[in-house]
Amino acid sequence: MNPRMPRGARRVLSLLIAAVVVFAAASVAGDLRGLGNRLTGFGWWAFATAIGLALCNYAIRFVRWSLYLRRLEVAVPPASSVVVFLAGFALSITPGKVGELIKSYLLREIHGIPVTRTAPVVVAERMTDLVALLVLTAIGAAAYGVAVEVAALGGAVIGIGLLVLMSPRLCHAAVDLLTRPRPLRRFRARGHLLYDGIAELSRPVPLLWSTALAVVSWGCECVGFSLVLSAFPGTSVSLGLAILIYAATIIAGALSFLPGGLGVTEGTMTLLLVESARGGDRPTAVAATVLIRLATLWFSVVLGVIALAIARRLAAASPATATVAERAARTDAEAGPRPPKAADATGSAGPPAPPEAILPP
Repeated sequence: MNPRMPRGARRVLSLLIAAVVVFAAASVAGDLRGLGNRLTGFGWWAFATAIGLALCNYAIRFVRWSLYLRRLEVAVPPASSVVVFLAGFALSITPGKVGELIKSYLLREIHGIPVTRTAPVVVAERMTDLVALLVLTAIGAAAYGVAVEVAALGGAVIGIGLLVLMSPRLCHAAVDLLTRPRPLRRFRARGHLLYDGIAELSRPVPLLWSTALAVVSWGCECVGFSLVLSAFPGTSVSLGLAILIYAATIIAGALSFLPGGLGVTEGTMTLLLVESARGGDRPTAVAATVLIRLATLWFSVVLGVIALAIARRLAAASPATATVAERAARTDAEAGPRPPKAADATGSAGPPAPPEAILPP
């Protein structure tokens, strides 16, 4: 018997794809209004190059994704790994990009890999992206004196988060506290496993090389932003300042927890361009902002929607990855060893563990 992907799950994924397409179309249409004649004389070679540099960004981040999976000893065939990685972009416009956790769900549906084993990778990706963008922002803020507040706020938030992750006792206690209500107790073991995975990827060595990769990958998009700006006649922005503006505005959008940072990223980028770019009047700044967002955010969403549709087909066509017994074994592995049963006066084992102590498959 080879059960397919549950009908309810297929319906949810279909609705997600439709919602992303509609939302993206509405947002892009709103951005394109009012561009007017600002694109007259624009060098479209820069837009095409920005898309190519965005692809370089995704390729480097895929290398990081693969190295993360290898560190956690999760084996995924390269072809489906690429599809799942790109599928996460479809939901990158969710608040804080939490929708990218769909990658863990897809790996479970296609390959039977428990969500708790791969969700730490998604969290670590977002964390090192922010650290890398903060590094770029801090260097630029020190050199140009622009976006100092964004760099300070981002540094404080990220620094506190990393300090918390370095305390297993504090994090495990937080998980225990959050799962204290009886209906949530069955998630406690999974919560501990999730934290342990995140902590493993946050150790100094993996944090260092993953952040270095992220700096290079996001640097590609920063260069693309600089090229788009330079392609407007009469507009001039140094590469360092362009890197600072792009990195700072992406951080501002991320800290806003709005879907894709929409509104905050664009507004901040336009404001900084008007204040800092030579020859950068407001219409030009708006046009440059729209174009770079099309070449980065919305381009990635389009790729993600296509990949998500492919991943959905892979999941629907995938044979069952576990029988009932295998699912139970996987659950036991996630939950860890159970405490020994107490013996009564006759030497027989006590009552079985309560239902909430057993995780569902």
